[in-house]
Amino acid sequence: MTYVLLVLFGGLSGMTTVLFGFGGGFVVVPVLYGVLKSGAGGALAEQAAMHVAVATSTCVMIVNAALSTRRSARVGTLLRAWLWPLAGFIGIGSLLGALAAGVVSGTVMRIAFVVYLVVTIADCLFRRGFVAPVTDAKPTSLSRGATVFGGTVIGAIATFLGVGGSVMTVPLLRRRGLSMTQATAMANPLSLPVAMVGTAVYMLAGTSSATGLGAGHVGYVDVIAFAVLTIGAWFGMRLATRWVGRIPDQLHARVYIGLLALVLLSMLVP
Repeated sequence: MTYVLLVLFGGLSGMTTVLFGFGGGFVVVPVLYGVLKSGAGGALAEQAAMHVAVATSTCVMIVNAALSTRRSARVGTLLRAWLWPLAGFIGIGSLLGALAAGVVSGTVMRIAFVVYLVVTIADCLFRRGFVAPVTDAKPTSLSRGATVFGGTVIGAIATFLGVGGSVMTVPLLRRRGLSMTQATAMANPLSLPVAMVGTAVYMLAGTSSATGLGAGHVGYVDVIAFAVLTIGAWFGMRLATRWVGRIPDQLHARVYIGLLALVLLSMLVP
């Protein structure tokens, strides 16, 4: 039953990756955290549930974001000039965030995850420029400060929480005049530095501090859960592809906020 649940939610993570640029973290982390806290992964995995959930999420994110990026490149929705050097600074921040996550408790990470969601939802709802674009003018590029500071902060927070950074990159690019289709397409390649750096650090950190999680783990990464989630994600991405570009822009933005609210509620349930 556990594997069926992971396949289904893996499929949902694939759909949100394609349609909303989530990369899977906002689906994978709450679901896997709940599964592990139920004792399904054993006593040691239950104790390290949040760390394992975040680490496995970043690993799933590599596959999801890479496949979605490849698809976006083929159909021409990527704006390559916006990717670099922002992606580089996100990578630097990712290293800092993953190192920080290795020295805090799972409770702190869970609280940080909830606070992060609350702030993001409030920002999207009450600050102009997300639900409806501020202007229909040509998109404006990011300033040097926004690229350096913003990229580093995005990478650090995203890797610390295992969420890919899409909930910061999408609103950021949205307020620069990009459509939801463009902004969510850009979120996936910008999530790749988070996913790769985070996975590497969590694997190494888990090897030294979580020895004994079992043969099905590489550091904090649950390999079996990763495989099952990835299979589900592949089907979900194929299903969602037909809807890309067909959702009205403001509806797309509102559904994005609604999904964040659902994830928040799932994390507030004991």
